[in-house]
Amino acid sequence: MPYTLSQSSSDLLSPEPGDVGGNRWTLNFGPQHPATHTTLRLILELDGERVIRCTPHIGYLHSGFEKLGEHLNYNQYVTIVDRMDYSGPVYNELAWHAAAEKLMGIDLTPRCKVLRTIAGELGRIQSHLLCVGASGLDLGAFTAFLYGFNERELVMDIFEFMSGQRYHTSWTRVGGLNMDLPDEAVFCKMVHNLIDTALPRAIEDIEQLLNKNRIFIDRTKAISPITQAEAIAWGLTGPMARASGVERDIRKDEPYLCFQDNWDGQGSPAVRFKVPIMTTGDVYARYLVRLEEMKQSAGIVRQLIDNIPGGPVDVSPEGKEVLPPKNQVYSSIEGLIQHFELIMANRGFSAPKGEVYGCIESGNGELGYYIVSAGDNVPWRARTRPPSFINYQMFPKLIEGHMVSDVPAVLGSINVIAAELDR
Repeated sequence: MPYTLSQSSSDLLSPEPGDVGGNRWTLNFGPQHPATHTTLRLILELDGERVIRCTPHIGYLHSGFEKLGEHLNYNQYVTIVDRMDYSGPVYNELAWHAAAEKLMGIDLTPRCKVLRTIAGELGRIQSHLLCVGASGLDLGAFTAFLYGFNERELVMDIFEFMSGQRYHTSWTRVGGLNMDLPDEAVFCKMVHNLIDTALPRAIEDIEQLLNKNRIFIDRTKAISPITQAEAIAWGLTGPMARASGVERDIRKDEPYLCFQDNWDGQGSPAVRFKVPIMTTGDVYARYLVRLEEMKQSAGIVRQLIDNIPGGPVDVSPEGKEVLPPKNQVYSSIEGLIQHFELIMANRGFSAPKGEVYGCIESGNGELGYYIVSAGDNVPWRARTRPPSFINYQMFPKLIEGHMVSDVPAVLGSINVIAAELDR
């Protein structure tokens, strides 16, 4: 069991100038380290093998993503947000265009809402499979990683089919999508294969391998526990908060897409699902919450996949915010003119003046975008509310008093994505 630093060890925490502190020494963990999963640097101050203090350093993957938002229009910027939380790229797009559409007062078509909801839950499954599998890999369970990663490929097959791109899909557009399903029957068959056959088998394999594995339990139970009060005080969201008893989920508390009642304008109820909650708040609890969330996501997709509404995926092109259908571009001068009006660098549509914040529930928690518009075709300011950054701020406290060998377990349970940290 990890110990808690007591008052009697305060001299170790604040040694006198020039005092070497006995067995205390400094260890650089990263930025090139296989268990950090990304470009992170942790400066660990150790007493033997116990972590006395941790100083995280970020910025090794800084790409100026938010600044690019001031130079790209509301559709072009989707290629940038894709690359922030790259463990589940599609829900970055959903959050960005949810904020943009809130600014412009656009209500999506029922078909688009269903397809976006399905894509968001597939993205959550994609993210959790990587996190759960890598958490096992960090502790020596390489087979668990294979169980998660194999089925993750099936999710990417689906994204490739529906968007034309396998990883960074760039699938959403203001008011709709870049393309409708090329073949709805094939799409439904691929999704059913994932949620009815492949995913349940993968989750069962992971559970049988890890849930009662003595080594895995010893390495995760009672490691870096977070109380409910601490989770709220630090602003944690997503599986990290729910593992500590914080019953908050944007899909329930601020519903969007098919998570709100009457989403199609014809009285359809919101999709039904449960929010997994635990109270121990340790690494093991975060692992179990993610496992259950994948099952709930599969249930959400199962409710929608056989009931995809017909009609267009884009709002009316008369609003001048969406590209006209290709058949109109190829067959009418009006469609061709509108197409070029929207894609030419000195044209395009302009958003109304104002500021807005829109968010969704991503795999790691509340992912939101704050947009300030000066009435131009590009945002005056674009700011991200990244769950990885908010959750990661607590890491020095989580690891204090634990062993060096606990660092990968704790870090993996946060599921830190560096591109979302540095932006």
